[in-house]
Amino acid sequence: MSLSDLPPPPLVFQFSRRTVIGGAAAAGALISIGARGATPLPAGLFSLGVASGDPDADSVILWTRLAPEPLAGDGGMPPVAVPVRWEVAEDERFARIVRTGTARAEPHWGHAVHVEAKGLRPGRWYFYRFIAAGESSPVGRTRTAPAVGASVDRLRLCFASCQKYEAGFYAAWRHVVAEDPDLVLFLGDYIYEGAPSHKDAVRQHRNPEPMDLAGYRVRYATYKLDPLLQSAHHAAPWALTWDDHEVANDYAGALDQGNGDPVAFLRRRAAAYQAYYEHQPLRVRPPRGADMRIYRTLDWGSLAQLQIVDDRQYRGPHACQPPGLVEAHKPYRSVIGDCADLNDPGRSMLGAKQERWLDQRLASSPAQWNVLAQQTLMRQAVVVDPKDPSGGPHYSADNWSGYPAARDHIFRRWVQAGTSNPLALGGDIHAFAAADIRDPDRPDAAPIAAEFVGGSITSLRPDPDFKRLAATNGLAFAESYVRGYGRLDIDAKGGSVTYRGLADALREDSGIADIARFSLEAGRPGLHVETV
Repeated sequence: MSLSDLPPPPLVFQFSRRTVIGGAAAAGALISIGARGATPLPAGLFSLGVASGDPDADSVILWTRLAPEPLAGDGGMPPVAVPVRWEVAEDERFARIVRTGTARAEPHWGHAVHVEAKGLRPGRWYFYRFIAAGESSPVGRTRTAPAVGASVDRLRLCFASCQKYEAGFYAAWRHVVAEDPDLVLFLGDYIYEGAPSHKDAVRQHRNPEPMDLAGYRVRYATYKLDPLLQSAHHAAPWALTWDDHEVANDYAGALDQGNGDPVAFLRRRAAAYQAYYEHQPLRVRPPRGADMRIYRTLDWGSLAQLQIVDDRQYRGPHACQPPGLVEAHKPYRSVIGDCADLNDPGRSMLGAKQERWLDQRLASSPAQWNVLAQQTLMRQAVVVDPKDPSGGPHYSADNWSGYPAARDHIFRRWVQAGTSNPLALGGDIHAFAAADIRDPDRPDAAPIAAEFVGGSITSLRPDPDFKRLAATNGLAFAESYVRGYGRLDIDAKGGSVTYRGLADALREDSGIADIARFSLEAGRPGLHVETV
């Protein structure tokens, strides 16, 4: 199945660089559905906004979902397919429309629409909108990637993760829009799946913990109704991958954190994956049950290639677990010491097929900069075991420290393949971190790369040990009390990574400031810390 065969998603809000403008609604509009006759549709079809993503040199994915009652499991839509017109223009007023077509919003996919808008010019900004039942969506702004192999002056990319709705407001996204990025990279935990919290929540999830498709649809709608998040989607194309909370906390393959029944969990994973697909502008095939391939590359002319990976779906079980724990369906042990299987080279974080794919991409990439877009901290990091604070060393079983051989395989591949200027971007840990990456076979030699973990949009990590252990863990920068995002600016000679920290993530109008900056130099890997 090609993307052109897929039903396109509906659109919701109009984007302007100055403001978000709602589309005009046509109450009581009728829509013809083939032999079904005229079916009335309610107003407010585009409540969840619009989005674009995964640009290439001549196309971009456009998304929307029709949902006049967004907090209903079916979005308040009748069980019929709806034609949705889409338009791409060179100007915000749509005086110069360059591409248009009609897609179908199908009830099976929650009336979501994914349009591959083809035939666009490389390296250009465009505007887009959707129209259904006489109602126009907001206008989104997007852009195509530069031509394949083209010389590119620069790339500005904002990267972020971990936006728990209850933990704060989305002031960070207002500042991302002001950065005017070419691309937004989201590295996981777009939603959080937990039950509504009644403690220290600045706002609450609108439905119980989701277990089925309707529940996950409502949870995504809760997040996508936020106007600041919508404005960030309307401002620029996104590239996304997932982490755990899009399904369930700390899941590994077919096992949830409680090591429950795998069959029941895979039913839940299938529902979560479909809801993820229904709500994101992805250049991927739709899920087939509990399987959905989202690892892929994104090229930016000759300047950069993003290798976007999935470290959840294919990973092996957590290491160093007590015997019988899985069989007894008891929660996994999240903090582990050393054990026989921790460094087993057969244990995988990405799965064998994805590892082979990544090996090939790292060897064949023609780009000057190679950005590994993955979910978490890669450097081996000691943590404190609350049950044995004086013991050690201990590690997190859930990040790359629990899969060290799989991580070192990537590092060795960078060296063996001569991958040009590799960088790793991550999220997950609710903290900012930066570190040199070294060849596992030559740990005392110069760095081969650097990694940058870009904080969190809202999610908390009140952990004094993170900063206290920063030097022990080889982190050149560590900050777990400030929330925000990272900004990557690169050109042919070098660039920078800047960490942007909010003054107060509990305020929608929070200010922001640079809290750390690192310069990059082509051909000279590693961290170069600047003063902010």
